[in-house]
Amino acid sequence: MTTDISALQAKIAQFSRDRDWDQFHTPRSLILSLVSELGELAEVFQWQIDSELLNKDTIERLRYKYEEEIADVGIYLIRLCQILEVDLLDAIERKLVSNEQKYPVSDSKGNAIKYSDR
Repeated sequence: MTTDISALQAKIAQFSRDRDWDQFHTPRSLILSLVSELGELAEVFQWQIDSELLNKDTIERLRYKYEEEIADVGIYLIRLCQILEVDLLDAIERKLVSNEQKYPVSDSKGNAIKYSDR
């Protein structure tokens, strides 16, 4: 199922309004919820050996768990953007442009050195 971002944003906002949760969705509470969900996502992979995570069977076995947690992270991130009036796609586009300047291919290909450490 594919949904465009605007339709998804509308569904998330409506879900919150229907439950009268807008009153609880402060930036702080949403950020804390986002961090919590990221922790739950990390927990899915916490005790996996990296070599196992290259195995397609392992990834498939974990798929339901990590998709659920990724969805929670996405919902809280979109909700935070709504509350702070951030256009998520525009912010990502701007960040990609910034990253292209900080990490030109000629300096960055094949290494993980932060731009400020070069």
